[in-house]
Parts: sequence; C-alpha cells; structure tokens
Amino acid sequence: VSLQMMKHAWDNYKRYAWGLNELKPISKQGHSSNLFGNIQGATIVDALDTLYIMEMKEEFKEAKEWVEKNLDFNVNAEISVFEVNIRFVGGLLSAYYLSGEEIFRKKAVELGEKLLPAFNTPTGIPWALLNIKSGIGRNWPWASGGSSILAEFGTLHLEFVHLSHLSGNPVFAEKVMNIRKVLNRLDKPEGLYPNYLNPSSGQWGQHHVSIGGLGDSFYEYLLKAWLMSDKTDEDGKKMYYDAVQAIETHLIRKSSGGLTYIAEWKGGLLEHKMGHLTCFAGGMFALGADGAPSDKTGHHIELGAEIARTCHESYDRTRMKLGPEAFRFDGGVEAIATRQNEKYYILRPEVIETYMYMWRLTHDPKYRQWGWEAVEALEKHCRVDGGYSGIRDVYNNHESHDDVQQSFFLSETLKYLYLLFSEDDLLPFEHWVFNTEAHPLPVLHKDDENKEKNQK
Repeated sequence: VSLQMMKHAWDNYKRYAWGLNELKPISKQGHSSNLFGNIQGATIVDALDTLYIMEMKEEFKEAKEWVEKNLDFNVNAEISVFEVNIRFVGGLLSAYYLSGEEIFRKKAVELGEKLLPAFNTPTGIPWALLNIKSGIGRNWPWASGGSSILAEFGTLHLEFVHLSHLSGNPVFAEKVMNIRKVLNRLDKPEGLYPNYLNPSSGQWGQHHVSIGGLGDSFYEYLLKAWLMSDKTDEDGKKMYYDAVQAIETHLIRKSSGGLTYIAEWKGGLLEHKMGHLTCFAGGMFALGADGAPSDKTGHHIELGAEIARTCHESYDRTRMKLGPEAFRFDGGVEAIATRQNEKYYILRPEVIETYMYMWRLTHDPKYRQWGWEAVEALEKHCRVDGGYSGIRDVYNNHESHDDVQQSFFLSETLKYLYLLFSEDDLLPFEHWVFNTEAHPLPVLHKDDENKEKNQK
C-alpha cells in the first residue's frame, strides 16, 4: 500500500511541480519553502532513496537525471543549514550508498563544502542561516538573544562524518567534533541541554529544554553517532545515556490516566505538553535499549513502548485518527490538543517512525495494526486528487486541507510505513542508521577505514 501511496505522491509532484521544492496538491502547483532559499528540487532529493528502496526504477532514473542536469547550489540565497543538511546532504548521501552512482557523492560533497562557512563563528557553533553565495551567516531573529538552536547544530554529525569519509577531507568531521567539545565543556542545568546556545559567547541562552522541536534530533544523533561508528564513539554513547538519565528524572511523567509523556522544561518549571515531533523518542529509547547499562535494557524498551502508546492515544482521540501537532496533559485533558494552533497534522512521520522501531525490536503485532490505522486515516483524509495534503484541524468532521505535500512525507512517512510492513532484512539496523530525515547511512565498520585508504 505504501508503494501505491508513494506512486500517487510522486506522480502528482512530477505532473504539477517537477523541479520545484514541494507540491501544492489542491492548487496543483509548486510550493517553495524559504528554508531552502533558491535551491530547488527538495522533493526529488528527499525521495531518491525511497524510490530506490521501493524499486521504482523508472522514477529513480528520472530523478537521477534531474539531479545531474538541474541540481544547482550556486544560488544567491539564504538557506537553513539544518534543513538543507538533513534533506539534501542526507538524501544525496543515501542515494549514493544505495545506488553507487558517483553523481550523488559528487553533489553531496559539493553541497557540504558550501555549508562550511556556517561554522565561521567565535566558538565554531554554526549559524542557523547561511547565504551560500556570500558565505554570510546569522541566526533566527526570534531565537534567545541571537542563539543557535540545539536541534539544528546538533543534527549535522552523521552527515558530516560521512562527508569526510567519502571526500577524504577531515574538515567536515572536525567541525562536528568541535561542537561536541563545546558542549562537553559547558555546565548543564540538572544535566539537561538547553535549546539555545550563543555561538559568539559559547554560553546557553534561555534555559528551555525540549525533546520535541528545538531539541529533538540532537539526542537522536548522539545515540546514532555511537551506533554509526560501530560502537566505537564512546563519547557519543556517554553523552546519550547521561542525557536520557536527566530526561527521565526531570521530564518524563505519568498522567493520572496512566499515560507516560515527556514534558517541556522552562527554567525549572514543567509545561505538560508533548509535541508530535517528540513522538520519535519512543523509537530512540528502544533503539538505544541494547547499549544501555545491563540492568536497564528492558526498561528502555518499556519506555519506548509507553511513548508509542501515548502517541497512539493522541491519534486515537481525534476525529480523523491522525495526531495533532502538540497535545497536553493538564486540566483534566490527556493526549489532546487544547489550542487551535496545535490541532493541525502536516503529514509528519514521527509516530509511524516509532511504530517501525518498536515493531523491529519487539515484533509485537499491535505496532503493525497501529500503522495500518494511520494508513487508513491518511488515505481517507489526506489523499486528494493531486497528491497528499496536511490538515488544519484533526478534531473536525470536515477536512480543511493546508495544501502542502511536504517533502518529508515521501522521505520519511512513506518509507517508515514501507519498512514497518517489510521484512527485517531490508535495511537491517546492524548495517544502517537512519538520519533524522529517514535517509539510511551505512555503519562505518572499523575495517572500512583501511579499505577506503587502499582504494584512494
């Protein structure tokens, strides 16, 4: 089914928005997000590996030809370093590792080089925004006193280690290792990592902590850096398990109705709200269970299962059986969005991602059942003639579509669904680690280093 869904999403993108970043499936035209500046083709690059994995060979070939002829980084535009890294660099790296086509390696390294000026700050903590022609960077004006954001500078590690691996240029790995150094030097309030860090002073901004937006993938990449290093990156491992310990102590709570959730921390006060983005953490805890201190493995799997259940409830308690952007646990409500501006669903993957990890690590059939419920809801409420659209209010009887088919729907949501219903030997976890945009990157086995050197 996810194959037919992919075909519907891709064919319509091709028909109405080919070469543009994303598709507006209702107006049947292109959608350009300012996150990518003037770089074009986000959906193509994000979907390459999904097309390959689903054996959509014709489509993959067309996409590859577009990349060869049209993917251009010489544009005078300001981009989000984080978004361009996880979607474009990640997408190109995966396409290369899966297909072996040299063009993808070449483009990935070329783009990586264009991102390097973002690290030209007093601390080496990169800017959030970069003009890739002038090399001038800055931060989001709303971010605490000119700070960089934990989830943004903390979600470059996997891709940049691979850029060094594939280019033979150590600078990429050095840049992300330096970020670690800066973080290790700093005092963490209660062992937690605030979402804001000033790239000039090297000091934390506001003491806000979140495992959802602004924080989320930083934690994911600590664990995955260790896994991707063939479990040699002891520093990444220690940082991850220490962080989880602090998260458990300070952020994880149980509602009166028995649902485990991860709250947000604001200068010592808890906000009892959990974002859809935070739902990825169920899969993360389960994936990290194996490396946890020996008596804790079962506990981490259990934690993953509890988060999966809470996030399933957030879907189940809506009219459309699709989860809201954020849901609360206060004033008698549980796992329900109480604010209008949190009731939307933009085709996000995190809940299905957690189902996929839980299925692979436990084989409990309920995860496939829950995934199937999501498929039915997507088909019923998000599928339109011209593709798939997000929804403005999942508690409503009538769909009000937002008219955007996000590139991550093809990259993540549909890929995780496909993997949930595939055999475990498709992209097995011992050989592949998924970046935060679901782009699979190979584990770098110790003997790879020597192989690479001999080939050069």
